[in-house]
Amino acid sequence: MNDTLRKYLFNDRSVRIQTVNLNQTWHDMLEHQSYHPILRHLLGELSAAAVLLASNIKFDGSLILQLQGDGPIALIVVECNQQLQVRATIKIRQEFAIKDTDNLQSLLNANRNGRFIVVLDPKNRQEGQQAYQGVVPLVGDTVAEVLALYMKSSEQLDTRLYLAANEQKVTGLLLQRLPHGGGQEVDSETAESAWTRAVMLTETIKPSEQLEIDEETLIHRLFWEENLLAYEPQPVEWHCDCSRERVANMLKMLGVEEVESILSEQNEVKVNCEFCGKAYVFDAIDSAQLFIPNTPQQEENPQKH
Repeated sequence: MNDTLRKYLFNDRSVRIQTVNLNQTWHDMLEHQSYHPILRHLLGELSAAAVLLASNIKFDGSLILQLQGDGPIALIVVECNQQLQVRATIKIRQEFAIKDTDNLQSLLNANRNGRFIVVLDPKNRQEGQQAYQGVVPLVGDTVAEVLALYMKSSEQLDTRLYLAANEQKVTGLLLQRLPHGGGQEVDSETAESAWTRAVMLTETIKPSEQLEIDEETLIHRLFWEENLLAYEPQPVEWHCDCSRERVANMLKMLGVEEVESILSEQNEVKVNCEFCGKAYVFDAIDSAQLFIPNTPQQEENPQKH
């Protein structure tokens, strides 16, 4: 089954429900990476959250979620564009050891300098135009709590997120109280009742349940008594725009002396994409060709990644 984002509305349009599953996307994300299970868990949950939130932003560009820390984790970044294409990375401080007892706060906010950052980056940014950036302290014990508090403070929207991740699957459910009935006349008492009922139902979700069953089944179990409006599912996929040509251009910018210095020490130049982890290897011949004018870079040899 393809990875999908699904959207639903309560019949009175007072409550939005969204689900996302990242199975193939998650596999692709981890293909060239090896993370400690705790780091993998945080990255998976933030990835699901990014897709759920990006799908509601109507602009041509990317939503970037960042957990920036002062502990073992320096940065976790997830980017999701308007086409629901995702990429992500983690930057770790090598002088720290990750312990099995660590959690979000100990990994990112040990000295209370951690930050949660939301960036809206337009695709065709004009000269001098700055991307929108919202920065708040890192408050909460889970990714879901951090995001819910941010949404409440920045958009004044009651939001609940239910996120789960393991080595095989990432999944998420978003519940959001809408400010009005989408054009329908809904009295405040009815809307309040709908929201209270929706929260009570979703609070019964356990991460293990999210990981064991598909999202459509979960929605049916939770809201079988509700008359939900369902939208067409949207595909989600992993996308990293790294390439051998891009790496070659980066090495050209380093200059021939720097590249030759690396070759003399290591006999090759190896560059790993910071997002997907894919390795690009340039031997002495490849490196020499970088500085020959008008020499195109071939797609990577299967022996060279």
